This record gives sequence, C-alpha cells and structure tokens, in this order.
Amino acid sequence: MARIDNMRTRLLILTLFTFHFSLFTLHFSLPSATAQTLTFHLGDDRVVTTPLPDTLLYNSARGYGWDFTRQLKASHSRFLSVAVPDGNYRVSVTLGSKKKAGSTTLRAESRRLMAENVPTRKGETKTVTFLVNKRDTKIRTEHGEEEVRIKQRERSKLNWDDKLTLEITGDAPQVKEISIEPAGSAVTTLYLCGNSTVVDQDYEPWASWGQMITRWMDDGVAVANYAESGESASTFIAAGRFKKIVSLLREGDYVFIEFGHNDQKQKFPGAGAYYNFATCLKQMVDEVRGRGATPVFVTPTQRRSFDDEGKIRETHADYPEAMRWVARREQVQVIELHDRTRTFFEQLGVEGSKQALVHYPANTYPGQFRELADNTHFNTYGAYEVAKMVVEGIRTLQLPLASHVRSDYVPFSPLRPDPVESFHWTDSPFFEGLKPDGN
Repeated sequence: MARIDNMRTRLLILTLFTFHFSLFTLHFSLPSATAQTLTFHLGDDRVVTTPLPDTLLYNSARGYGWDFTRQLKASHSRFLSVAVPDGNYRVSVTLGSKKKAGSTTLRAESRRLMAENVPTRKGETKTVTFLVNKRDTKIRTEHGEEEVRIKQRERSKLNWDDKLTLEITGDAPQVKEISIEPAGSAVTTLYLCGNSTVVDQDYEPWASWGQMITRWMDDGVAVANYAESGESASTFIAAGRFKKIVSLLREGDYVFIEFGHNDQKQKFPGAGAYYNFATCLKQMVDEVRGRGATPVFVTPTQRRSFDDEGKIRETHADYPEAMRWVARREQVQVIELHDRTRTFFEQLGVEGSKQALVHYPANTYPGQFRELADNTHFNTYGAYEVAKMVVEGIRTLQLPLASHVRSDYVPFSPLRPDPVESFHWTDSPFFEGLKPDGN
C-alpha cells in the first residue's frame, strides 16, 4: 500500500511539473499593488520568482494569476487561482504587514471558510495552515473514465473547475506569503453527501454547514463536499456523485451522509422512507465500508415551521426515523442534526430564528429587488452554527476525527447559540436571489 501511495505522489508531482512547479509560494501584500511576487519552488533547489502585479490575470496557458477582477470593483475580496490536478492540497498562509494592522479572512473554492477574521498587529505575522480539496467531474476507475452528471447551474461553480481558488478578504486583509503543495496520502478526507443544506453555496446570502465545517478541521483533514442542491439519496447516486467519491476513497476516510429533504417529495413507484430511501442508504454504507472507509449518517436539518405554541413541527415525515432504522440495522453512527436544529430554532424563537435563515427585506443586497423569505436554507450565521452542531456530533461519538478539531474550537450547545451580533462575516462579492434547488 505504501508503495502505491509513493507512486501516486510521484505521478502527482510529475503532473504538476507540466505547470512548471510541484509546490509554490506566493508573496504579496494586500491591498497594495506593489512588491507582489510569485515564487515557484521546483523541487530540486531551483527557485523562480516572477512579479505578481494586479495586471497578472489568470489564464489557462499560464496556470495562475488573479481571477474575477472585472467583478470586484468595490469588493474587499481578491481571488487567486492556480491550475492543479485533482487532490488534497496543504495551504499555508502567512498573515500580517510591517506597516499596517490587519484582519484577514480566507475562503477556498466555493466559499469554504478556512480562517476567519484573523487579527494581526502592525509588524506582527501569523501563519494559518489548512487543507483544500480540489476536484473535477472525471470519474477515473480501472474500467475507464466517466463523468459526474452535474447540473447546468453547477457549471460555473468553483468546486468543479480545473483550478484551486483562494478568496482573500476581511476588514483589512494583510497577506505576506502563501504556499500550496500536494498534501500526500497521510491525510484523512471527509466526504460529504447531501443536498442544499450541506452544499458549498457559491452566492450570498446562502450558506450550508458543509462549507463552514472546514473552519474547524485542522490540516490533517480535507473536507470534500460533493453535496448539491435538490439532490435526494437516489439522484445523488444516479448522477455519479457517489461513484466519484467511492473511486477516491482510501482506508481511514469518512463519508458523512445527510438526506431527507428532497427524498420525501419523490412519488414514483417504490419511493418511500423504508424502501427506496433506506435501500439507497444501505448501498452507500456497503460501498463505503467496502473501501475501508467509515460511513456516518447525519439526520436532516429542521425546517423553520412553528406551531401555535412556538414548537417546531415535524415536516420530514418518516425519513429521519428511517435513517435511524438503517443505522441500527447496519451499526452506523448517527449525528443528530434533526434534534439539534429543532432545539436551535426553538431557542432562537419564532422571530429570532429568521436571523439564521435567508430572510432579508428587498434591497439588502445589490440587485435584490424582492424580499427573501426562505425557511429551509441557512444564511452564513445559521450555517456556521449548524457546522458547530456537526462538530459536537463528531465529539459526542468520539470519532477519531475529533482529534483533528482545531484547538480554538469552543464547545457549543444549540441551547446556547452564539449571539448573531457576535458573528462577523465579510460578504463575498457574488449575490444571487434565486433559491437553491429543492426548496
């Protein structure tokens, strides 16, 4: 097994050499356009440094550069893209400036939160390190190559392109150095299967827990979020999303599975919680275990639907219980988001719970001409809180993943949510008023 892993590593480095680097370091300071350089370490003690001015825009021939510059007129954000093959990458970012204090937030790919509001005093530097999973639509197996059948609206998602993209943002972003290198086979990959409550949402103000849990995993765990809006367990399998995951699984990896929202809407013959849904869950468990990885069920998040007494109504029919039933039969561990989000909503109250979901009056965002009132999909604050509930599930179950929860994580209870006023998020420059599929 070790020999195969070494061969894979060599092949990855060889592939990276087609872009003229195996790992590289970028030196720049934001927002100043001066003294920005890009340094390539070629792996044989050769170092090549090239200027990285604001005018050095990304193109596929060069394989690196600033991205989305035309869309960023008044934004705090800047995007840096680098063409790399599929895999997990260790990213180390040195923050700070000799001349200015800073507050920097880092996100990767489709708005995955990696570091938030990191303060640096004038002259101080701090280094943060995290793993980024980069993927494409190819399913590579011993029988040949297939494609994940992604939706038309996914074709613009940063998760599915041929680049690793970092968003550098915050109230006063100050970055001295970025290094990116293949993470190797020693890291654990946490794969996520699910729907719009799990997916990496690309646009403000939508968000899901899958793109926030990255904040709490250290550089021993890469989160690979394959969830997509509108998916049920059966459509997730049919689109090839699950097959792509299985093709990449290694012994020791994890697969978290959350479905139910869209499954309950299916009306075809054989549909139902204890037949088609349960069968799909059983199939996932068998295939994950067949690769030496660990499946974990995550019961679906609640919808914001209150009765006259201020209690959450059950809107998921038999699907959460069917998931628990399969878990008991197959001895699968379960993270109870269904129960935790019920507590969370009831603790916030009928009106207060709107602050965790996409409820915004018209004109809150540029180009938003109509009110947004969505009782299923979370905003960034809500998604951040739900991600903490997942971390608590990892800790409660005493999964080995718990040893990779970052040291600055503070234990959380939905009975005592973080005050919404304490949550500070710098908006990404991209907004969309269209509700995610499956609402």
